[in-house]
Amino acid sequence: MERILGHTTKVGLRVKSILLFYLFSFLPLTAQTQTGPYVPGVTQEGATFFLPKTAVRVAVLVEKSTYTPGDFAPYADRFLRLTGVSQQPSTTYRVLKVQQTAVGVRDTLKAYSVKFNNKTAAVNMALTEDGVLLAVNAQPREWPQPVPFRAALKPAAVNPRQLLNQEILAAGSTAKMAQLTAQEIYDLRDSRSQLIKGQADFMPKDGDQMKLMLSQLEQQDKALTSLFAGTVVRDTTEEVFIVCPDAELQREVVFRFSKHFGVVDADDLSGAPYYISVSNLTQLPATDEAAARKKKKAEDGLYYNVPGKMRSTLYRGNDVVSEEEYPAGQFGNVELLSGDLFNKHYGTRLWMNPVSGGIDKLEAEQPK
Repeated sequence: MERILGHTTKVGLRVKSILLFYLFSFLPLTAQTQTGPYVPGVTQEGATFFLPKTAVRVAVLVEKSTYTPGDFAPYADRFLRLTGVSQQPSTTYRVLKVQQTAVGVRDTLKAYSVKFNNKTAAVNMALTEDGVLLAVNAQPREWPQPVPFRAALKPAAVNPRQLLNQEILAAGSTAKMAQLTAQEIYDLRDSRSQLIKGQADFMPKDGDQMKLMLSQLEQQDKALTSLFAGTVVRDTTEEVFIVCPDAELQREVVFRFSKHFGVVDADDLSGAPYYISVSNLTQLPATDEAAARKKKKAEDGLYYNVPGKMRSTLYRGNDVVSEEEYPAGQFGNVELLSGDLFNKHYGTRLWMNPVSGGIDKLEAEQPK
């Protein structure tokens, strides 16, 4: 399950990274490629793209333990000396792991329109499904993606009732059935001990057969003992939260966790809180983006992020769970890549960082 958390709002959406390719024909519009701030609903003979901002993906592995008491639970202490065996079913949860990674999400405040003409080679733009620019005149690179957790397949459980012999099943009371089952367990343990000591009436011929026989005895012992001790079934699931900071955060609740209910909402006081703090570590000089755009109004090219840096810290109460530093597009500046680079003579190819929105690689040939 994946949830997106904004600075103040929480929306249950998924972040997708399916690559779509847009091939635009040459359009005789102006002398050069032009870019400008995106106006919703206005895209003339060109493409509209977004730059990303850096979000924090918080993945929580949670183990659910479901206890079911056995049929002979009331007799566990009497016949097997098992103390503290509960006769009531229960379900409990625990956190196995909390991990954070950086991911890119669309920054709706950084949307731009691009016009193409017959003197420009920047006509092949690769975008994500939600319009984030990945590459120009190049195949997007494979970028490491968080791998969703998948639980391993469980072996089929042995039904202990199928191991009860005719004498046990014919017993006149539950107490008698429990007594005979306990005796069967002791016989199995005695047989296992004799095998290990080499004193069994029928010894295995080789080591492999010995392992098989011991495994079968142990499996039967465990299955019959579960009729007294009960069974615990454990299931592991992953909860994912996407935190999108537009500014610094101070101990904002990401989720709460309850031993009895698992992961609960941030406003559910039945669980203990897990917090996140985000600090802006940017050393870049601040710029007035609106003034910069006005100054470059007559220029042409492509906008890109000069990312800053942020520190993300996860807490459980006052204890630090995880601390990482990431490049962050929203804590940096927006600059304009000159449109002259996309002149046909250069054969320019551009790859963007899908997490920070910065330039990952730029290739251009010197014209002859």
